[in-house]
Amino acid sequence: MEKLKKVIEQYGRWAELTVFIERIEAHLELDFSHSLENAKALLEAICKEICECKNFELGAKPSVNNVLRSAFIALGFTSTEMVNQISSALATIGQQVGVLRNEIGLTSHGKTLDEIKVRNDGVDLLTREFLVDSIEIVASFLIRTFENENPRVPQKSEESSLDYFEAVEFNEYWDDVFGEFSMGNYSYAASEILFHVDNQAYVNEYKGFMSEETSEETVEE
Repeated sequence: MEKLKKVIEQYGRWAELTVFIERIEAHLELDFSHSLENAKALLEAICKEICECKNFELGAKPSVNNVLRSAFIALGFTSTEMVNQISSALATIGQQVGVLRNEIGLTSHGKTLDEIKVRNDGVDLLTREFLVDSIEIVASFLIRTFENENPRVPQKSEESSLDYFEAVEFNEYWDDVFGEFSMGNYSYAASEILFHVDNQAYVNEYKGFMSEETSEETVEE
């Protein structure tokens, strides 16, 4: 599920979903019912998050199908017949995932010993991959669509409030230690490179430098 992993990496707010992906991939061959259970939970988590962010009310115990449909409606996909057909088809995939999970699940409805032994044989490997790929496409589409409409505005952090030109003493110290770096006809001070390339590291080093300066002043007094 590399495509979905990249989407999650791009949009950090969905990082918690990686636990479902890991479980889906880990049990794909040995216990596909467990993969389906986590695939169902993955879709539900995405759709419920979208509905909550969009203030779209869900019922007390909505089915996977209803949760998916609600997410598409919350995203505004209700204007054309084509979009309705697509969302309905994708929602049906989610519905069938839940149905199949109940059919081959180890704990659902109780099973005989023989049924437990052959439960995975009911779904061949190609079908498993098709289902997982379908779920990945739906999940990626939902996240990307939501993020395109609701981009997070970065909050002003402590790092961004530190002005390079106000940290003169630290810059001079850092440049004395590491000097300048030349690239063709261009030359840049080490402190300037660190500030622009890895601002967090620059801030951390600045704090360490200022802490040492304060300690030395205290000892001298």
